[in-house]
Amino acid sequence: MQMYVESDGRVFLVDRAGRLDLPEAHEVPFDVDIIAPLPGDVCFCVPRLDRHPQEWHAKDELPTLPNASPHVRAAVHATMPRVIVEGLCVREKKILLVKGNRGLTEGRWTLPGGFLRFGETPEQGVLREIREETGLDGTIEGLSSAHSKLGRQTRLHWVMLFYRVTVKGEPQPNPDEIAEARFFPPGEATKVIFDDAMAGEIRALMHTSA
Repeated sequence: MQMYVESDGRVFLVDRAGRLDLPEAHEVPFDVDIIAPLPGDVCFCVPRLDRHPQEWHAKDELPTLPNASPHVRAAVHATMPRVIVEGLCVREKKILLVKGNRGLTEGRWTLPGGFLRFGETPEQGVLREIREETGLDGTIEGLSSAHSKLGRQTRLHWVMLFYRVTVKGEPQPNPDEIAEARFFPPGEATKVIFDDAMAGEIRALMHTSA
């Protein structure tokens, strides 16, 4: 197993015949705390150091270095948090869910939402995702909460921002992405939705509005 060791934007690497690579455990000359597994039989680790490792390679520069190994590039990519924006759209005490027909949500019920685009505010992102997936224009009422988790299957770091959004009209799902979109009673919604964080948000929202 290889180790991805990062401290304050600096990454510890070893030189293998001129190629920068991730170290194995016996090649790390200091103690580390193992945080979580990454894809590809790699562990994310935090070093126990008493100083800033200025001589290590800057994380943001590694993808552009021609002598960085594919393992290094893949590990840097895997450690970048994925920001997701989700819409809590309630109408007549029912909440809007969508079922994806491709990607990570294929065949699964979720809240309308998705990846935040580069340069986009979270508020812009959640309204865009709702419009793209359901054809509905929305108005943001406020930020409900933020969650962070490590994906059980993807092993990626997900940052989820939940917004309360008011929408008008009936959903017209985009068939390229969404198989179905409809409003559910909250009890049923928490049973069919596949993500625990989303289910918890629905329960908290309904408890607050009860």
